[in-house]
Amino acid sequence: MKTELKIDFVSDVACPWCAVGLSSLERALERLAPDIQAQIHFQPFELNPDMVPEGRDVVEYLGEKYGTNAEQQAVTRANIARRGAEVGFTFNPEGRGRIWNTFDAHRLLAWAGETDPARQHALKRALLEAYHGRAESPADQAVLLRCVQAAGLDVSRAQAILASQDYADEVRERESFFQGAGIHSVPAIIINERHLISGGQPVEVFERALREIAAAQ
Repeated sequence: MKTELKIDFVSDVACPWCAVGLSSLERALERLAPDIQAQIHFQPFELNPDMVPEGRDVVEYLGEKYGTNAEQQAVTRANIARRGAEVGFTFNPEGRGRIWNTFDAHRLLAWAGETDPARQHALKRALLEAYHGRAESPADQAVLLRCVQAAGLDVSRAQAILASQDYADEVRERESFFQGAGIHSVPAIIINERHLISGGQPVEVFERALREIAAAQ
């Protein structure tokens, strides 16, 4: 008998571990199909909500935020790239370059989720690949619109959203909700609004957890 799961994937486009976690989750769901299926809803979380429009150099910013230097960051970046490669996500070998504001990306994701969850998933993948794979700015409207087009969404509607404040309140409300629920780091994967899996876990961890949750339904 087929089991349906609801998954809220709380994350930020700026988060490299979110790219790893999503790719890992996708592979786990491929292994579990067709017996266990899930609809993923992408929920907003901003790692750097006060980021200035022009962005910040990634080494400088992460050094101030976490107390790390360029060499330490390079080691972490290599580890993330290795983990990404294991699940089919290719990181830009030169890194991201800059940290950008992601609020507009979240507004578009909110719209996409209201329009078609499958298109929202495609948009999330496109945004992660643009930023982490090609070091493109998720604050650049041209980049955002290319991702919208790649996801098969209405580019004209996306342009109108970006020119307005549409979905701003919705994004802030969802951010506040998940922070109030105790989510303070991402990715945070919530299954059936009850079970939490934190971090960019290996495929096997997701597969085992989803099997156990499905069996208990």
